[in-house]
Amino acid sequence: MARRLSRVQTIALGFLLIIAVGTILLMLPFASRNGESVGFLNALFTATSSTCVTGLVVVDTYTNWTLFGQIVIILLIQIGGLGFISIGVFFSIFLKRRIGLKERNLIQESVNTLQIGGTVRLVQKIICYSVWIEGLGALLLMLRFIPRFGWLKGVWYGIFHSISAFCNAGFDLMGQFEPYGSLTMYYDDILINLVIMTLIIVGGIGFIVWDDITMHKWKVKKYMLHTKIVLVMSLALILGGSICFYLFERNNLLADMDMKGKILASMFGAVTPRTAGFNTVDTGAYTEGTRLLTVLLMFIGGSPGSTAGGVKTTTMMVILLYIWSNLRNKKGLNIFGRRLDEDSIKKASTVFFINLLLASVSALLMCGLEGSMPMSDIFMEVFSAIGTVGISTGITRDVTMASKYLLIFLMYSGRIGSMSFALSFTEKKQGSLVQLPIERITIG
Repeated sequence: MARRLSRVQTIALGFLLIIAVGTILLMLPFASRNGESVGFLNALFTATSSTCVTGLVVVDTYTNWTLFGQIVIILLIQIGGLGFISIGVFFSIFLKRRIGLKERNLIQESVNTLQIGGTVRLVQKIICYSVWIEGLGALLLMLRFIPRFGWLKGVWYGIFHSISAFCNAGFDLMGQFEPYGSLTMYYDDILINLVIMTLIIVGGIGFIVWDDITMHKWKVKKYMLHTKIVLVMSLALILGGSICFYLFERNNLLADMDMKGKILASMFGAVTPRTAGFNTVDTGAYTEGTRLLTVLLMFIGGSPGSTAGGVKTTTMMVILLYIWSNLRNKKGLNIFGRRLDEDSIKKASTVFFINLLLASVSALLMCGLEGSMPMSDIFMEVFSAIGTVGISTGITRDVTMASKYLLIFLMYSGRIGSMSFALSFTEKKQGSLVQLPIERITIG
């Protein structure tokens, strides 16, 4: 009898299948501008980066890929960002097919909802709101792109960059001016900066938060605890990150900018590491302080059930509250008039340390593989991959084949969740019911 797959295993294998299909399509000769196949590794890397909404690239998106290749990439980004489970269920609803308990369980796992009830309704909202937000973002971006690129290219650029920003992917088509330049030519453009940042933030706060806000509007007291934590943590990271970015770069990248450019670049430098991958200044010229700040923001990432990666804002909040509670010698974690359950503490600690351990070990491996490459470059690359961010100092295309496969693995595990990736191997195993005797040890 065939072994039944768990929810986590189904999602993990589903992403693998999408990456495989994307790899095959991108290997086709007419996907490349030179009419030759890019090869298996480059196609696999690009398909993984697209599906896992990361944004790390080994070849420039505009100069290497034809319109067909670009369409494949943006479709992979859309499927990877919203989740193939959500898209599949939406089409089932459209075709008026019955959504069973198994599908509802998959939805719950895919979008990290707190309960199974209302998951089908939530999927409908996710798809409809996503299309509406991406459409509005595309129209606003077209106001800049159509005058510059013409109608056809301007419309396509608006759609591509809106989906890429909302799904926190970071792929861009600006390589026709400067390969791998991202949005540096728009560093002081208010419209481009605000639209891209808004799309990143909205895509990164999570579908659960959307549903809560649309249900209760401005009645903040009625928001779920999850929503309050996400909004407070996100605001703190954006404001704190912007101030730190300005302090670290005021005498470097921001030195020759006017005040408008400094403010926009600082805000963008705080928003994009969580976890979009666009950049409006040269990331390779970051100071050491900015690189550390960027690594920390990439590690935290966005919020659960969103298009973003990282350990998530709620995880960091639980960890910080747990530390603060222990320092004050108090029992339980209390916030906004509520007490967090023990399972939340255990899961947050597990997610935090699995990601930290995986990133640290991978960084050590890359240091050994790449030899003389600066450690700060490698750390940014590794944390960018596992956080599905896409920010790089420019070493992605220069690293060895082994390092590229390592980055592919990190992007994949970062998208499905490092804890989920581990559970895909262990979830079916039953633990022993026998408990061993307790003995205390000294800690700290």
